[in-house]
Amino acid sequence: MNEPRRRLTNRALHGREEWIKRIFRDQIAEAAGILEVVLSGIVLIALLMSIVPLLRLMPGLLTDADSMEVHTFLERALDIVIGIEFIKMLAKHSPGSVLEVLLYAIARHMIVGHEDAVQNLVSVGAIALIFVIRKYFFVPSFGHKMPGGGTAPDIEQQEKQQAEQTGEA
Repeated sequence: MNEPRRRLTNRALHGREEWIKRIFRDQIAEAAGILEVVLSGIVLIALLMSIVPLLRLMPGLLTDADSMEVHTFLERALDIVIGIEFIKMLAKHSPGSVLEVLLYAIARHMIVGHEDAVQNLVSVGAIALIFVIRKYFFVPSFGHKMPGGGTAPDIEQQEKQQAEQTGEA
């Protein structure tokens, strides 16, 4: 009759609260990953659609290639290249892919932009900085190795996931 009542201590409540937080964090991270893949798909579809106008510009380059047509062609082609690198960045999750997107974006700005000498110098400096970062922070293969020679943590995680997937198949 006089059963002892179970009391929840602060420690038990705190442990349960942390467990619930961890579940929510995991679910949010998973949802963000799914949204990232959906966004990559949307960007890929848009890039594929943008190739059609680029192909339409090509015959004009052969017949009467004035500077405006060449400029428009280069703008669109480089935009597509940057979009492709953006998709790769979303897929790889590596610092190297981020630097590649920046490299292409700066190069596009220099090639199709009509900027003054100071802005071109800043762009060249930014590209040089990217190459310095590539050489000294991601050696020997860009984005895969850390300065000490060990594999980058994100690459290790990808390799483990690939190994698990091939082991399950």
